[in-house]
Amino acid sequence: MANTSQFDQITERVERLLLRYQELQRTNVLLGAQVDALTQERDSLKSRLGAARARVDALLERLPATASSPKQ
Repeated sequence: MANTSQFDQITERVERLLLRYQELQRTNVLLGAQVDALTQERDSLKSRLGAARARVDALLERLPATASSPKQ
């Protein structure tokens, strides 16, 4: 009788562990998708930042030399 009860408890715990494992797998897949999306967003923002810097540098080069030096 005690062995059956202990066996049932172990079976229940194993089933709960399997459910938890499946939940963690699903969560891991979702987190992986978020990482991919955020990586793409970061890369896009870095690209946009680089383009903006290039435009600012081009504008700075067009300024007259006297405008960039401080007056005394």
